[in-house]
Amino acid sequence: MLVDGQACRSIWLADDGVRVAIIDQTLLPFAFEVRHLANFQDACAAIKDMQVRGAPLIGATAAYGLCLGLYDKGVEADLKKLADGLIACRPTAVNLRWAVERMLEHLQVFPREKWLDESYAEAGRICEEDVQTNASIGRHGAKLIKEIWAQRGKTGPVNVLTHCNAGWLATVDWGTALAPVYAAVQEGIPVHVWVDETRPRNQGASLTAWELSKAGIDHHLIADNAGGHLMQHKMVDICIVGSDRTTATGDVCNKIGTYLKALAAQANQVPFYVALPGSTVDWSLQDGLGEIPIEERSAEEVLTIQGQNREDGKICRLALAPVETKGFNPAFDVTPSALVTGLITERGVCPAKKEGLLSLFPEQAWHG
Repeated sequence: MLVDGQACRSIWLADDGVRVAIIDQTLLPFAFEVRHLANFQDACAAIKDMQVRGAPLIGATAAYGLCLGLYDKGVEADLKKLADGLIACRPTAVNLRWAVERMLEHLQVFPREKWLDESYAEAGRICEEDVQTNASIGRHGAKLIKEIWAQRGKTGPVNVLTHCNAGWLATVDWGTALAPVYAAVQEGIPVHVWVDETRPRNQGASLTAWELSKAGIDHHLIADNAGGHLMQHKMVDICIVGSDRTTATGDVCNKIGTYLKALAAQANQVPFYVALPGSTVDWSLQDGLGEIPIEERSAEEVLTIQGQNREDGKICRLALAPVETKGFNPAFDVTPSALVTGLITERGVCPAKKEGLLSLFPEQAWHG
């Protein structure tokens, strides 16, 4: 995507062919800074501290993290130890495990002396495939937006409500939930986006709003709890969110607050779609509510907020609650498949059911 007119991805290989460049997303929207991951520890820290976030981007970073681990340790590297260390960084997003396991499977057929070169090659392929996958999600999702626009006689913008950040910053490029927006705008369809602030980390306010601003797409930032009101007053045409893990039966685990948006959408007959790559489906799980581990992050994310002092430009963290108050911070919730209108994947749109997913991914039928 574009940043001040320059094409940019969220992760890329540095000029030295070893280090990995990322955008430090903890500083957005106030500062655009590139960080270089020089070793395995840097990659793990970037994932844990959310310098990179979003299921597909976490997977791509983990793939390069394995490369950096092999670069650090050479032929003596313990692949399993490196893999376990990466997978432990974030427990909910399935793409992390998927990418690491894909890397391991690829390397197993080569002698140790080829592991380093092959790891960088495979990580590069994971990144390129992610770009193509998300572009395809965008094309399929844009058809839904185009249909809404046609139904209203091609007048006025299509109002899309999204949650958290599932744009290009959450992937290598294009994004998942925002990919249909970008694709629709490229087709000349007017789109307006309602952007949830997405407490407690404000990734809608800091990341989605930043992306849309850079892309020149009309949007308004809203408080998390405003979505239901907008739907009641017919100000939302479609909800599109992302997913960190989706079960084989169509239950969706996404940023905390997604479930409430789905409930409001159902109550107000607003279509609620989830955009995700096939790699985000955990085919081993049937019951999202009972089987998906929900990451609990630091209470400080709830009790404080990051912002910029408009007088001196300094980025600072401010307390929001009494010092004696404790915080509780589950990072994700599960939206049952019954609340999901459909799943937008790189292979097309399907019902949020096992039969729907298998119609697009028949090779996964062996899971039973």
